[in-house]
Amino acid sequence: MKAIIISEPGGPEVLQMAERPRPSVLPGEVLVKVYASGVNRPDVYQRKGNYPPPKGTSADIPGLEIAGIVAATGAEVTRWHVGDKICALVMGGGYAEYCSVPAAQCLPVPAGLSFEEAASLPETFFTVWSNVFDRGRLKDDETLLVHGGSSGIGVAAIQMAKALGHTVYVTAGSDEKCRFCEMLGAARAINYKTENFAAVTSQLTGGKGVDVILDMIGGDYTAGNLASLANEGRLVLINTMNGKDAQVDLSVVMRKRLTITGSMLRARETAFKAGIAHSLEKAIWPLIEAGRIKPVISKIFPAEQAAEAHRLMESSAHTGKIILKWDVGSLFTFQ
Repeated sequence: MKAIIISEPGGPEVLQMAERPRPSVLPGEVLVKVYASGVNRPDVYQRKGNYPPPKGTSADIPGLEIAGIVAATGAEVTRWHVGDKICALVMGGGYAEYCSVPAAQCLPVPAGLSFEEAASLPETFFTVWSNVFDRGRLKDDETLLVHGGSSGIGVAAIQMAKALGHTVYVTAGSDEKCRFCEMLGAARAINYKTENFAAVTSQLTGGKGVDVILDMIGGDYTAGNLASLANEGRLVLINTMNGKDAQVDLSVVMRKRLTITGSMLRARETAFKAGIAHSLEKAIWPLIEAGRIKPVISKIFPAEQAAEAHRLMESSAHTGKIILKWDVGSLFTFQ
């Protein structure tokens, strides 16, 4: 098969098309003929050598989400059959013509969606559900603040929380991106380059603060996050783009009875991810098929232009997801 490999740690130019053996299928897995692969920031970190993949996962083929057609099934797989259209969260190896994945981490391509649209869903939707609704425990009538509202994570969080009845506030880096987020359903988008998000959040909530914050920034955002939370609020960290170190006023944590938590999804066990998949199919997939939640794609690149896709990701000029499209031809044979 063809695959995009990391030839050595470095810039986008180290992503090269190469030949690799087609993956074998273990019991409990399916082999997917990949039509489209999602591009995510962890792929960039892996390319630079800063995010080693979990043990047993391809070290030189990045990619955390795919969409395509089931080409083969392993023993013990009962739900999926050859020819089924699926999208899936994978631990790695998604930038390839074929990818093997635990069957429990697969979801059906929602009715009416293309493979490119379906490939934009798994990594962000799994992440948002796990961190906002499971770990963050966002409940009825509670409010959510999302940093990076125009990112793939951001557009998923806005739409999911809005569709489930929550008020969502976001931060973004330009007036254009702020308008984009508000069109998606954010009640207010805060331009972090011209506004103090903690001050604006306080005004928007009448001084109460928000109940949950989903933060991919970390670093110097931490003090503002604590100031922005309501009593019993929850800060959920999923990345540290501004650095791992932060000053925390512990008296604020105690006085407001705050919870500070976070997670990394990639290395979690299959059973954990299967639980998220089940929740998404039950609560979110019907909303996608009803048109209440829509995939938001910034740009689709041919797979051989993976380097350009990474350059766009690193520029932060995109709004929504970046996708690689594989040339599958008009006909192929499952083996």
